Amino acid sequence: MVINTNIGANRTSRLLAESTQKLNGSLSRLASGSKIVEPQDDAAGLAVSTKFNSQITRNDAVQNNLSSALSYSQTQDGFLQKVSKALDRMSELMTLSADATKSTSDKTNYLTEFTDLKNYISDIGTKDFNGVSLFDGTKMNVTKDSDANTWSMNASALNGSDLVSVIASGFVVTSTLATMTTAIEAVSTHRAQIGANIQRLQLTNEQVGILNENLSASVSRIVDVDVAEESTRFAKYNILVQSGTAMLAQANLLPQNALRLLS
Repeated sequence: MVINTNIGANRTSRLLAESTQKLNGSLSRLASGSKIVEPQDDAAGLAVSTKFNSQITRNDAVQNNLSSALSYSQTQDGFLQKVSKALDRMSELMTLSADATKSTSDKTNYLTEFTDLKNYISDIGTKDFNGVSLFDGTKMNVTKDSDANTWSMNASALNGSDLVSVIASGFVVTSTLATMTTAIEAVSTHRAQIGANIQRLQLTNEQVGILNENLSASVSRIVDVDVAEESTRFAKYNILVQSGTAMLAQANLLPQNALRLLS
């Protein structure tokens, strides 16, 4: 029996400190909902989750870019629908003007409407979307993944060679009706190209969404705390801290037994 060195108290104090540290860690994990409160909790897991979270953030930006490109393409298609409708009416006017029973005044009225529709098509060809031309025929690159790789959407030039002759032509049925039919087919081709753009944009957006979903699941497995498991661990450490505190008090009383030998 010794007085100066209380081995039992020292050992109990060390064990109590360890239990207290683990209890505090369990409290932090339950409070934050994360298994990684400090880097030393899982250094490798922290590195992986940080990389995945960064990719998720970039993918969110990719989806934003894809949504903008989708709106751009849908605007193109909406305008081309109106162009197609105008061309249909223009071809109708040209056919009506071929009627021999129509007077010169009637044909003049047809020409007035034809000219307005022609100017309408020319005006649409100059429209833009947020400062970006809709129909200048320039291919637009769209971000498709978190590495900033891109693909080029099909271009659609409303004022291209396929429509210039219609826009510039006069009201002459014999020479222009065939050109009008060609123009209508050209607009249909443009709409098909834009439809392909829209489909690919939607599929790419869904693909990025699936990737983000699985990346989030991976991050969750690394970072998110299992509340049931951690609660059990918290109860264990809580009991150890309370029992360790009681035992340390008892260990500190042991040297007093030496007084009985001296009395």
